[in-house]
Amino acid sequence: MKHLAILATTFAFLSVFAQTCLAGEIIPDSELARMQDADIVILGEVHDNPRHHLVQTEAIEAIAPSAVVWEMVTEEGAQRLAQKAATNPEELSEILRWAESGWPPLSMYYPVFQASNAPVYGAMVPRSAARAAMERGAAATLGADAARYGLAIPLAPDDQARREAEQLAAHCNALPDEALPQLVAIQRLRDAVLARAVLRAVEETGGPVAVITGNGHARKDQGIPTFLSRLEPGLKVFVLGQSEDGEINGEFDAVVDSPAAKREDPCKAFEAQN
Repeated sequence: MKHLAILATTFAFLSVFAQTCLAGEIIPDSELARMQDADIVILGEVHDNPRHHLVQTEAIEAIAPSAVVWEMVTEEGAQRLAQKAATNPEELSEILRWAESGWPPLSMYYPVFQASNAPVYGAMVPRSAARAAMERGAAATLGADAARYGLAIPLAPDDQARREAEQLAAHCNALPDEALPQLVAIQRLRDAVLARAVLRAVEETGGPVAVITGNGHARKDQGIPTFLSRLEPGLKVFVLGQSEDGEINGEFDAVVDSPAAKREDPCKAFEAQN
């Protein structure tokens, strides 16, 4: 069974590699030039869209960052990777314990990892921390850094209401009202953890720093950039969002559009529970 799993992973990687070779240049030269002039480049995505990862690969090759911050990698995973280089997708998956993470197949992300030899910084919030944020709030979970990252201050009522409405829509309007503040707290915690990892990467490597993350954390109106602009206003930050069939929420410096990935209707899972 293990051999079959390895063959499946290898086949998936080769499929994505073939797409990479056929994709050509996707990002306009004007936007690549803006990325190359930035200290921090945040590359958004819809996690399960393979073409979005091809765009990220192209961007990282152009940026040549001194560090890459990953939403999908824990700090412990990044430390293990720093101690042992991975020469193939299977080794990387084992080092990062990717199969346990719940993210889409590593084959989608492997070209992004290959695009740079720069250090990897992990910014994934473990499930235990996410549960703690739901129970005790984002500030208590982040700890001593909470005040610096603004988590000790509640959002303005209209901002809180807007974010709760977005969470409700993202979950097929199937969640009870009392769950929505908890989801907003988790999102704020993840934004803060990502921003903290970005600032540490800049301090330790000098930049430029690239960030691989979902569109929700990348957006300029409420995600990572809001933390960075408050804490280090002198840094040049460029944010790329990636839409599907023209649809995306939030503000970005530029948006690259791709066809929507083929996926099952996520709302079916909620319908099955009712």
